[in-house]
Amino acid sequence: MTTLIKIGNSQGVRIPKAIIEQAQLENKELVFKISDDGLLIQPLQKPRQGWKNEFDRVLKTKGADQIDQEWLDAPLTDNEDWEWGNRIFIDSTFG
Repeated sequence: MTTLIKIGNSQGVRIPKAIIEQAQLENKELVFKISDDGLLIQPLQKPRQGWKNEFDRVLKTKGADQIDQEWLDAPLTDNEDWEWGNRIFIDSTFG
């Protein structure tokens, strides 16, 4: 059990070390979500976080087809210029 404590002009909550370890919150940025039941504290999930590990796991268990391997081995950047063409897209959903 914990209570709100005064921290400067704000209030805070002290989270016991055991809970931080169990929830794997150590040294992580946190996000607060307000729900009907109260406040939910979660670690910030960054876009594409964990993708590399998941790709590596799938490749290890299932392997890669030749075409997949070409993409996986491709350089992330190059000096090649890209031409995108002159296309205009109209979105009619906003009237």
